[in-house]
Amino acid sequence: MDTNVLFIFILAIFVGIEVISKVPSMLHTPLMSGTNAIHGIILFGGILVLADAATPLAQALGFVAVIFGSANVFGGFMVTDRMLQMFKKKK
Repeated sequence: MDTNVLFIFILAIFVGIEVISKVPSMLHTPLMSGTNAIHGIILFGGILVLADAATPLAQALGFVAVIFGSANVFGGFMVTDRMLQMFKKKK
């Protein structure tokens, strides 16, 4: 693996942690909605990789991307729905 790619990956981890930790609690629901859209794009990309996979490695990576993307999309919608339930009036 190229050291530049590894450096960018590690830098992205630190930037992501720093950005997410600064989000106020009242913005978490809109943030979850935005990340659901991003995970939908990841899921779509995983499906495209899996559809065009020629080697077993590409098939495995596409399968893992589809599984993780699906879990993130469905889990994100469940968390968003639960957060929105907190703002509804009780009967």
